[in-house]
Amino acid sequence: MNAPVVDLRSDTVSRPTPEMRAAMASAAVGDDVFEDDPTVNRLQERVAALLGKEAALFMPSGSMSNQIAVRIHCRPGDEFLCEAGCHIYNYEQAAHVQLSGVSAHVLQGEFGILKPAQFEGMIRPENDHLVRTRLVCLENTHNRGAGRIQPRADVEAICRWAHAGGLSTHLDGARLMNAVVATGISAREWASPFDTVSLCFSKGLGAPVGSALAGPRDLIRQARRARKLFGGAMRQVGILAAAADYALEHHVARLAEDHAHAQRLGEAIRAVPGLTLCPGTIDTNIVIFRVEPELGTGLDVLQKLESQNVWMLKTAPQMIRAVTHLDVSAAAIDRAVEAIGSLRRR
Repeated sequence: MNAPVVDLRSDTVSRPTPEMRAAMASAAVGDDVFEDDPTVNRLQERVAALLGKEAALFMPSGSMSNQIAVRIHCRPGDEFLCEAGCHIYNYEQAAHVQLSGVSAHVLQGEFGILKPAQFEGMIRPENDHLVRTRLVCLENTHNRGAGRIQPRADVEAICRWAHAGGLSTHLDGARLMNAVVATGISAREWASPFDTVSLCFSKGLGAPVGSALAGPRDLIRQARRARKLFGGAMRQVGILAAAADYALEHHVARLAEDHAHAQRLGEAIRAVPGLTLCPGTIDTNIVIFRVEPELGTGLDVLQKLESQNVWMLKTAPQMIRAVTHLDVSAAAIDRAVEAIGSLRRR
């Protein structure tokens, strides 16, 4: 019998636990468009309190949360500043352009990390020929940066610069709770410099679907209207909100296990000549490594791992990503470590 698959392609592949499913099955529900789903309302209040904001809105996805944030902060003909590898710019089909008529001005970070000095001079002057700079978006932790955590002091400095220049700020906090667990800095503290914050429930927290956008009450009211426009208004959605609420209650502290498992993968990768961690350190639950030509292509390595039922994700011809999550046990990590070790040339 083949061994079970160790699926490290993403933390989005995690499945609801039996306890989470029970919470979903017993959830009280109502019509959320009329704002009378009690489970959704409770979740929104919890998220707002967690992030230190006035209000929050449950969304089907993190992409919708981000795109609605861009829309409520900007108008057509505006632009936002972001890091070149961020999710909003790379993985949301340029929806900011398609749906809201807003452009992006990208800054090149180091594995997703931007420094305050890079923003100096980035606000365009008022001129009929130019777009209007209106928003700064940061991502924490940074997906394409291998789960890097933005340095707290730099985040505060960038947001101070933005607000001093009349710009709004948005945090794509899809994996914010990973940063919370890794640093001991509370979600409220991470969120405090930002006008709006998105938080995803369907990654390391293990819920099947959902995100939330938090911020000032007036902006969240605008976000509710935009959610309807984008087709994201939902009805008896308490069954999904219950999963998110359960995840916030039970699945945050355990993210430390995922981080420890990622460190074990990193150690195994460092031990194989021809594999190079990118970056060389691992902050949270995402591991990205480069395959040197002496070992073949990324696809060659991926296929060798898959032959041992260890699944990872090729992100470029010579780059592979592995993401730990609640469905990957210590025993599964043992198997992944063994499979990585087998890549050594004999």
